[in-house]
Amino acid sequence: MNFKRSLSLTLAALSLTGTLAACSADASAPQSQSPAVPAVSPLTSVQTQEAKTPKYVFLFIGDGMSYPQFQAASDYLGALADTGSDDILDGNVPLTFMNFPVAGSAVTYDSSSFCPDSASTATSLSTGYKTYSGTINMDETATVSYETISEKLHAQLGWKVGVISSVNLNHATPAAFYAHQAKRSNYYEIGQELVGSNFEYFAGGGLLKPTGPDKDKTSLYDLAADAGYKVVMTQAEAEAITSADGKVLIIDEHLADSDAFAYENDRADGNWALSDYVKKGIEVLDNDTGFFLMVEGGKIDWACHANDAGSTIADTIALSDAVDEAVAFAQQHPDETLILVTGDHETGGLTIGYAGTDYDTFLTNLEHQKISYAKFDSDYVAKYKENNTSFDEVMKDVTALFGLKTEGAEDDTLVLTAYELDKLKAAYEATMDAGRADADPANQAEYVLYGSYEPLSVTITHILNNKSGVNFASYAHTGLPVAVFALGSGQDLFEGFYDNTQVYHKLAGLLGVK
Repeated sequence: MNFKRSLSLTLAALSLTGTLAACSADASAPQSQSPAVPAVSPLTSVQTQEAKTPKYVFLFIGDGMSYPQFQAASDYLGALADTGSDDILDGNVPLTFMNFPVAGSAVTYDSSSFCPDSASTATSLSTGYKTYSGTINMDETATVSYETISEKLHAQLGWKVGVISSVNLNHATPAAFYAHQAKRSNYYEIGQELVGSNFEYFAGGGLLKPTGPDKDKTSLYDLAADAGYKVVMTQAEAEAITSADGKVLIIDEHLADSDAFAYENDRADGNWALSDYVKKGIEVLDNDTGFFLMVEGGKIDWACHANDAGSTIADTIALSDAVDEAVAFAQQHPDETLILVTGDHETGGLTIGYAGTDYDTFLTNLEHQKISYAKFDSDYVAKYKENNTSFDEVMKDVTALFGLKTEGAEDDTLVLTAYELDKLKAAYEATMDAGRADADPANQAEYVLYGSYEPLSVTITHILNNKSGVNFASYAHTGLPVAVFALGSGQDLFEGFYDNTQVYHKLAGLLGVK
């Protein structure tokens, strides 16, 4: 993974964050010894706090992002930066939001499970209510709809509103800020609500089922255009957008798997990243009354489902780069801006540590991963099947793209052991087996090995993860709490350990919406 640009941006942003936080913090707050770490506001109770009401609010949601995801990214950057000749570990390099002056934690369970889904958890964040997994902004009976924080700000305060996602714009998390559906799979109906929201800025991946499940309905893009949206499908058009264009719907030109953004470690130079859409969103939404911008790093979740640690780290850093754009804006409006960074739930049971490496980590091994599991599937595995490619030929690509090798120096931690090589050969054979049925969760032995993913691809990432000293426990969501980082006006409200519904209630109370 090539993170030289991201590493330099992260290091630069630390100083920027510290400067902003020093401006926002109480004058009596103790100052950090390091200029890269912001001053910490004194602990105050919500009851006695006097917070100035912000008029520019950013809510960043790392889908599937809990403590393991951002810590793994931070540790990886630290490992890359540790180029000293001694044997002393210098530690992690914090992502920008990890140095925000306020950090809290939120519990994520929903009405179905302690391992919730994105629809219900995003509902909690946007409305302050629990509901069943799979339900968006409705109660458990699917008869009562909940108004979202973004809808209230739009209607009651006249704020402009933007929604950005690195996955499909009618996927669960972005939908939870404008839609109300009993099932998250009602993609066409969700798209209709997107159009009807009249929010000023949408940007992200392509709309799912744009002409309905039976492909017999008016295109959602045509409905958006008819409703006054400027529908943009190319990067050149997106670059030319200004606030004078009114309502805007931007679909990324370079869509990848499932019509979402490419994984960050697959994104071509020059193609817009998540941060570019945030920068453009600020340009479109900026006004004297106020705006609310929700930004989802959705492919963190997708990478974790697939147990691809390299892609997880890359997209977590991409989210942090997007946060940097908000921090730069907040530096110009230090008394009027609030930035929140959180997750909806944790995905994959990611952990830093693996039984096979004991107490050791070798995170720089992940630098050898040049491609996501999804792009490897589409660009390589499909051809292996078509051409009946031999294992030896496949291994040449595995070495070039992931660094894993069959021979090398005794201390080379990327050399496959006999155990690992046998696992990889078995996965190759499963992938190449034309008669193999689709993954069946009822087949426990196979599901534990491969989940619903291509056996060869997921086994490659499993082995590279483990040889780097990280591991996944699940292909699904887990019940870990998520962090809530806050910077700016009203930041102290978000300290503590609380339920995820309180993110909405704290924000609504601060902004004065009912």
